[in-house]
Amino acid sequence: MLIYKYDANVFMRVSSGVDGFDQLIDGGFRSNRLYVLSGPPGSGKTTFSAQFMTAGAAADESSLYVSMHETRDGIIADMAGFDFGFQAAIESDSITFLDALSSEGRRFFGGPGEKMDRTNVTNRLAGFINSREIDRVVIDSTMLLRYLFDDSDTTLMRFLTAIKRTSATTLLISEMTDPSAYADEHFLAHGVVFFHNYLEDDGMRRGIQVIKMRGTDTDTDIHTLSFADSGIEITTGKSVS
Repeated sequence: MLIYKYDANVFMRVSSGVDGFDQLIDGGFRSNRLYVLSGPPGSGKTTFSAQFMTAGAAADESSLYVSMHETRDGIIADMAGFDFGFQAAIESDSITFLDALSSEGRRFFGGPGEKMDRTNVTNRLAGFINSREIDRVVIDSTMLLRYLFDDSDTTLMRFLTAIKRTSATTLLISEMTDPSAYADEHFLAHGVVFFHNYLEDDGMRRGIQVIKMRGTDTDTDIHTLSFADSGIEITTGKSVS
């Protein structure tokens, strides 16, 4: 991690692991904070998160990936076309993968019925992060949270507040497709990054935009996002017109 001084307080910057992105946010994510990655399907959110976890493994940091969309083998297969080293990272001791809807996930959260106990979900996950001194967390996704906390917005907010107060730098994946429409998690998070898919005459284009990043000098223009063998690459210095 990079260490900076800000308002006489020492804090740390956490690299995203994504080529070009850290330049948009003054060197990396501020540590121990909650960030939301929003965007439509196929825009790069999961790949970004996998690179974030792989960068943590390379820095000897511990990570937790919580998913309801993918199995461990499924996400390894999805990332197999890239050479940034995700499979080696997730097979190491540095990354814990938890499929929330598997039998193992239900045992972890203590939910014997169709719906897991919401207090258990919050307490067990926050407790696991703190007791294991987890450095990086990915929660995939807000769809998972709304499945777990569909009784009220209050329990969802309590969960996100508890995660914000842990020792980890957390990425929460959101399926939101409209960058002008905000949900509770966008207001609660320390930062919001939006992934864009847009059509041009010669086909589909992708972009990335930092909507919000507290305590950070940011470039809020939309920048070109592309997929390469090394993973996602962000073109800086020139914004999408």
